[in-house]
This record gives sequence, C-alpha cells and structure tokens, in this order.
Amino acid sequence: MSVRTPDPNGGWLSDDELSSIRRRLPLLYVEAVPVRVDGLGVVTEVGLLLRANSTGEMTRTIVSGRVMYGETLREALFRHLEKDLGPMAFPLLPANPNPFHVAEYFPLPGISQFTDERQHAVSLAYVVPVTGTCDPRQDALEITWLTPREAASDAVTSEMEGGRGALLRAALASVGALN
Repeated sequence: MSVRTPDPNGGWLSDDELSSIRRRLPLLYVEAVPVRVDGLGVVTEVGLLLRANSTGEMTRTIVSGRVMYGETLREALFRHLEKDLGPMAFPLLPANPNPFHVAEYFPLPGISQFTDERQHAVSLAYVVPVTGTCDPRQDALEITWLTPREAASDAVTSEMEGGRGALLRAALASVGALN
C-alpha cells in the first residue's frame, strides 16, 4: 500500500491531516478482486492492476481504498472500482455486502501477514464480478486478466506487496476457484 492514489475528494482530509490520523487511528478500507465469470458464475479470469511503487518497482495489486465518513461499504466499493477500473467496468456488487475476508494491516512486519508501512488499517475484502470494459485510471498502468491458476501462482503473488498475494489466494478459495 505504498503507492498513493489521489483522493477524488481533496477536501476530505489534507495530506497532513491524513498523515496525523494514520499515526493515531486504524483506518477502514475496502479491497476488491475484480473477476470475470461465466454463465454459471464460475470465475474464469482475475483482474490484477499493474502499478509502480514508490521506489519505481512494478507491482501487481487489487482495487483498494479508504471508506469515507458517511459512506456505505457499497458506495465505497463502487467508487474505488470505478476509480481504478474506469466507468465502463460495470461491477456487479454483491447483494449482501459481507466480505470474504477481513485483513488487518500493520506498519511493522510480523504482527500479521499484511503490512502497510504508512498505517494500521482494517480492510474488508470482496470478490466482485465486472462485466464491462476495464480502462485503468489513476495510478494503475494496466489491468491484466489471468486465469485463477495463473493469478494464484507464486510468480504472480510474489509481485504483490503487503501480503496481498495471500489475500488474492483467499479470494480465489472463497469462490471455489482454487483446486
């Protein structure tokens, strides 16, 4: 989580306020693993974003972002999916907004498998089918569609920062896409 996506509502928190809050309080995030499904609802492809981290290294990641004050989980998911995948992605948000996993990110490694050097964060993670055309925006360079087996491979998950490789595997397991 070292790459910062600009907040679309710049008036929400200034960079200084956000930095101060991150040092004192856990923040709530939503994360989404975009997938394509067939007519039976079986996951056929997983979409992973390609980004450059703060050191210029290319990494893979999933859709992720903060939940703003007064925003529902459904609204936050939709906002971040549209922000990262483009307005024509047409995500199918779950009818029941229960996450497949709750990930707790810590600034120091070793407390959990999830790390974020900026903050302590709690993330509600979802698998979200998308039916439209994805055109990454913000700081994502591209989206790559992989089979579930390819996405869960060591080669791909090792490119994901902060423990998101484990989160991706948990996402695929939650929808029966890992054999």
